[in-house]
Amino acid sequence: MSTRPWEAKTFMNTRNLLLALATFAIPAVAAEYHVDLNPENTKVRWTLGDVLHTVNGTFSLKRGAISFDPETGKASGQVVVDVPSGNSGSDARDHRMHANVLESAKYPEATFTPDRIEGALTVPGTSGVKVHGVFTIHGGSHEVTIATQATTTPDQLHAVLTFDIPYVAWGMKDPSNMLLKVNKTVAMSIEITAPLQKH
Repeated sequence: MSTRPWEAKTFMNTRNLLLALATFAIPAVAAEYHVDLNPENTKVRWTLGDVLHTVNGTFSLKRGAISFDPETGKASGQVVVDVPSGNSGSDARDHRMHANVLESAKYPEATFTPDRIEGALTVPGTSGVKVHGVFTIHGGSHEVTIATQATTTPDQLHAVLTFDIPYVAWGMKDPSNMLLKVNKTVAMSIEITAPLQKH
């Protein structure tokens, strides 16, 4: 018995509709990635300007781990910086910084806890995104959004995060005096090169 043309067309349309519905019914599998940070693969730098010159310095990372889902933008983990490790190359200046501004003995850690990525993060590929989270320093927690340039391969992440710390507005002492005037904001950067693990 032969199939009439209109019956064959109806069958094909019904089959295509069922296939489309089945495709939408299958939940999307989100790929989560994980990065472990250590002092060897993470560089923390800072810059503070004054009326005469610009001071550049570093901090050491204590530990860190970041997980993120590029599909949903969800992020988690924590980056922990060793505040007493702050170094500008001048013992006298660093002593004043730790004793009077950072109070490093009392507040030995600064942390960043991410919660989401704003923008499209491509894996693999190069992306400009923003990472939102909470930055804690000198006993205070502050909501921040950090500009991030990220380049990924299937198994490695290279990222540079840049942001400003308005340290005076955040409750730290202004080291300026009659002879020295410094900016009230410190420019920070965190550079990461680390293996990228897919979960």
